[in-house]
Amino acid sequence: MHSPPPRILAHRGLALDAPENTLLAFAKALATGTPFIETDVHESADGVAIVSHDDSLARVAGRSVRVNQLTVAELHRIDLGHGQAFATLAEALDGFPDARFNIDVKSSGAIQPTIDAIRSANALDRVLVTSFSGARRRATVDGLPSVATSTSFGEMLAVLSALRAGFRKRARGILRKFDAVQLPERWNGVRIVTPTLIDVVHAAQAEVHVWTVNDPDEMIRLLNMGVDGIVTDRADLAVELIRGRA
Repeated sequence: MHSPPPRILAHRGLALDAPENTLLAFAKALATGTPFIETDVHESADGVAIVSHDDSLARVAGRSVRVNQLTVAELHRIDLGHGQAFATLAEALDGFPDARFNIDVKSSGAIQPTIDAIRSANALDRVLVTSFSGARRRATVDGLPSVATSTSFGEMLAVLSALRAGFRKRARGILRKFDAVQLPERWNGVRIVTPTLIDVVHAAQAEVHVWTVNDPDEMIRLLNMGVDGIVTDRADLAVELIRGRA
């Protein structure tokens, strides 16, 4: 990943005085000093990768229409506030050539557009591809040989199940094809980020990134445990914290 941890991954950019997952939010995140942007993609009606967490405009624009029902031109006219509209993945990659993007592929229709955008921007060496769906993750990675990737939800469950059964070697075997695991500290009230998990992931030469952590005390505690990356809505606080530790 080109630089040593710890890493601060700006969750949907930095949405302070900027709408989430917009070029302005990305610019504000990068201005804090972190080079890592965590973002999401859906597809437009005309088959272009669009930066958006949700599949609809309801929450961010108050419109009951889906992202994949609008063309890029139409999405560019949606007012998200602060002079921002929906951006394409290509615009984000081209607009911030020194940034590294953690890209969550949110829909099957976004797979090929995401591949096309990354290839077109010649950004293979500065993206990490992931997805909640193992099938989506694998299909995207298959189109981007050698791209960095992290576990899907199902793949992470397989690792946790192996560890719960005491099969650390099996867990390491699952993890060897990944560059990172990205997960919450707790799932359904159960702590899943533990020293054992961190040790096994590190033994497989991968990293542990925890989402979404906004409290500086929690960040410190996780970093002291050996976590390699913090996915956060407050990249500004996290970067200052890392600088203070250094």
